Amino acid sequence: MQSPSWRRSAAFFHDVLVAVLAWFVAYLLRFNFKIPVEFTVSIWQVALFVIPLQVLFFIQFGLYKGVWRFASLPDLKRILMAISTAAITVVALLFMFKPVGIVVPRAVLVLNPILLMLMMGGSRFVYRSWKEHKLYGFNQMRGEPVLVLGAGEAAIALLKDLERSQEWRVIGLLDDDAAIHGREIMGIKVLGEVAQLPEIAKSLDISNVIIAKPADAHQARRRAIEIASGAGLQVFTIPSVEDLMSGNIKISKIRHVEIEDLLGRDAVQLDNSGLQHLIEGNAVLVSGAGGSIGSELCRQIVKYKPDTLVCLDISELALYNLEQEFSREKTSTKLFYMTGDVKNSQRVKSLLEQFQPEVVFHAAAYKHVPLMENGNVWEALSNNVIGTYTLAKACKEAAVGKFVLISTDKAVNPTNVMGASKRLAEMVCQGLQEDFSEDISKDISNKSQLGNDEVTRFVIVRFGNVLGSSGSVIPKFREQIAKGGPVTITHPDITRYFMSIPEAAQLVMQAGLMGNGGEIFVLDMGEPVKIAALAADMIRLSGLQADEIKIEYVGLRPGEKLYEELLADDEHTMLTPHEKLRIAQARQVDNVWVKKLLKWIESTQNANEAHIKNELKFWVEEYTPQHQVSSEVLFILDAEQVTLH
Repeated sequence: MQSPSWRRSAAFFHDVLVAVLAWFVAYLLRFNFKIPVEFTVSIWQVALFVIPLQVLFFIQFGLYKGVWRFASLPDLKRILMAISTAAITVVALLFMFKPVGIVVPRAVLVLNPILLMLMMGGSRFVYRSWKEHKLYGFNQMRGEPVLVLGAGEAAIALLKDLERSQEWRVIGLLDDDAAIHGREIMGIKVLGEVAQLPEIAKSLDISNVIIAKPADAHQARRRAIEIASGAGLQVFTIPSVEDLMSGNIKISKIRHVEIEDLLGRDAVQLDNSGLQHLIEGNAVLVSGAGGSIGSELCRQIVKYKPDTLVCLDISELALYNLEQEFSREKTSTKLFYMTGDVKNSQRVKSLLEQFQPEVVFHAAAYKHVPLMENGNVWEALSNNVIGTYTLAKACKEAAVGKFVLISTDKAVNPTNVMGASKRLAEMVCQGLQEDFSEDISKDISNKSQLGNDEVTRFVIVRFGNVLGSSGSVIPKFREQIAKGGPVTITHPDITRYFMSIPEAAQLVMQAGLMGNGGEIFVLDMGEPVKIAALAADMIRLSGLQADEIKIEYVGLRPGEKLYEELLADDEHTMLTPHEKLRIAQARQVDNVWVKKLLKWIESTQNANEAHIKNELKFWVEEYTPQHQVSSEVLFILDAEQVTLH
């Protein structure tokens, strides 16, 4: 194998020879290949100072730091700068010193740098072309033929990487920009618009497509995915920007399109300067840090460089997994992984005294509806209500600047214990906000309210399902499809709101920044998604047809609703400066009410669950136990059966 120093020496001597040749050829061209006798001596006399001067500038401009095989536009720029500087210097020296008896034709002074540029630049790119053809030339006849949807920067980067791929052979590009139809990008023709994909793929006998559109162009990506999957094609996409920026994944490491690519939404616009002020240099505590939302919150928080991040969770395994993930990252933030139960007042107070956080994100909760509905009713109330009160009260006593409760759309008109417990948790936080203003709309701003007034601001954030979270429907469907089915759905008409985990975490942080105390922020969850349609999309994206995987309807589970709501019947919202956040005007309670609630929960520890559910209606007026709505559900099911028959 040739050493780098040998290759640099070869490149240097090549350029010296090229400089000599360019100087001589410039004279030949000037005199139509018949150099007069009087110029034959001056050619080499002047060359003795011109060529060393040119070589000096070649070295000065770093022409031998690059590798010829990877010669590119920056290398061409360096060559141009070196030659231009040398040419200007030669003309200046000849004009200043006017050597006696030596005349250099002006045409030579013009032709020489042009020839030098062509020879030096051309030889490098000829070498690169030869080398790449030798290494990759046969790849043009290898690999699976594929169409690329998109012709922007992402597509160009993909084409550059796939030039060296033995797995894929790009046949053409499709893009909705009519101005580039019929033109070529890196030798690949733009065949037409994305809507023509089914016809073009059929005519070229292609069964694979790669979506090369950026994540922020979500609507275009979704449309392309739907067209491709609807045509029965294998659909792939490029890695996310986060994966590419990590340096561990190249753009050519394409992957199958997942359902998250269809359900994802446009990127969240964050008040980065405000979040920087809220988090940077401060201590932050996240409860439930090992969960889906809690762990993503930790990832997002670290980006804003807090001095300390305390990750609190009752699960040792969850904390271990989080610790292993962060151990692979480089961060200046001091990370602490603390086990503990939020209901343990002594443990909570000790942690707050030790780390003195400015912001606390409370994500610890029992969240699985059917599990909490029977056999665990009191535990749901204890963990979600008493746990929230214990941590929130300790934060208030420790003068923590912001306390952000992560709530759920299931707290709206709840039909299950889990949803009712989260609604009570919301009310607990509002009750603790003693200085809560009746007109919160007057003082909403995008700046942190962390002052020295030692008043804790309690902020509540309410949103729906998050994509891929533990226990959610998507991992369940994915597992069922992998096993060959059936895919089980509770009801044909059941709908849910979905949001990506990063988006949910980012909006929680944004709401925490904006909140002044006592507000319930409602996230814009977009349009609800029919779970049956979601299952059909997942089956199709798995490369299977609808008749290959059976879908079974198994009936609503305990406490489950056909559809979720983000607002109760008597709630209204107010606008905020952020387009994806609104404030719900919900029923408010005071601290006296909260103390009575806690006393009731403690008194029902050994009570019958049916009795607890019955009394729960007193505390959550909008709560309707499922047995009271079961007749309505049965009516809907009967109507469905009549319609189907």
